[in-house]
Amino acid sequence: MLQEEGKKLIEQLSRSQIYEDYERAFSNATGLPLTLRSVEVWQPVHRGKKHENRFCLLMAQQSRSCAACLEVQHKIAESPGEGAKTVRCFAGLCDSAVPVRVGKDLIGFLQTGQVLLKEPTSKQFARTARQLVDWGLNVDLHELEEAYFQTRVLTKAQYDSMVRLLTIFGQHLSMLSNQIAVQQQNAEPPTIRRARDFINNHQTEDLSLADVARAVNTSTFYFCKSFKKATGLHFTDYLSRVRIEKAKNLLLNPNLRVSEIAYEVGFQSLTHFNRVFRKLVGESPSDYRLKTRRSCAV
Repeated sequence: MLQEEGKKLIEQLSRSQIYEDYERAFSNATGLPLTLRSVEVWQPVHRGKKHENRFCLLMAQQSRSCAACLEVQHKIAESPGEGAKTVRCFAGLCDSAVPVRVGKDLIGFLQTGQVLLKEPTSKQFARTARQLVDWGLNVDLHELEEAYFQTRVLTKAQYDSMVRLLTIFGQHLSMLSNQIAVQQQNAEPPTIRRARDFINNHQTEDLSLADVARAVNTSTFYFCKSFKKATGLHFTDYLSRVRIEKAKNLLLNPNLRVSEIAYEVGFQSLTHFNRVFRKLVGESPSDYRLKTRRSCAV
């Protein structure tokens, strides 16, 4: 499944009545935030949620500590198994997530946390404050300490029960996502599904309409018409969107130059890449990269 398709399915699930009801009940019962998120997340995952931890909110306003929070999201997404995974941040707070899948394809996580499993101590906060000072952060330590000691505390038994509840609903969401995916697949001709898979697997190559038509055993003329009818896009527009989505993820790596990314995702010239990126995203690749970095501090 294409990453973009997975994101759309997660968005569809998050707007469903069953998820909205569960999120409301879960948050009211536990006092914790709950988020259904896609695999790739580049901002604090519980931003704007009911019961968002005030300490975490203050941390998100500092780019270096925000990066530490995003590292937690990365660790959660790293080598996901079938069950829940819990990660502890530098300040001692725990976040847990369960995978949501379509078949074997991972499309997102059901995640909660920003909670302590032991009563916070002055010694623990002092250690956290020293780390922030070492990072050179300009923060109001008094306000931060107040927020830290307001963090929700659960016993290990309480937290384990909460994670079990999360796991059950995560499994339910996976079943629901499979039903939605099957309905969508049944509405799409097999030839188009095979074409999407081929494009996804060969998007970095110098791919033409004729190449894809040949791969799915149809004439170029027939494939052109049927692909446009099924997707609402001409082949070149669809291919561009697939490549730009991959480029958006690669732009989050500060060690890659824009020119490297352009060729990595399959564009034959930097000028063409810049033009298509601006057309689809509404800004240049460099501006998008800068805005995404700053989003942590928003």
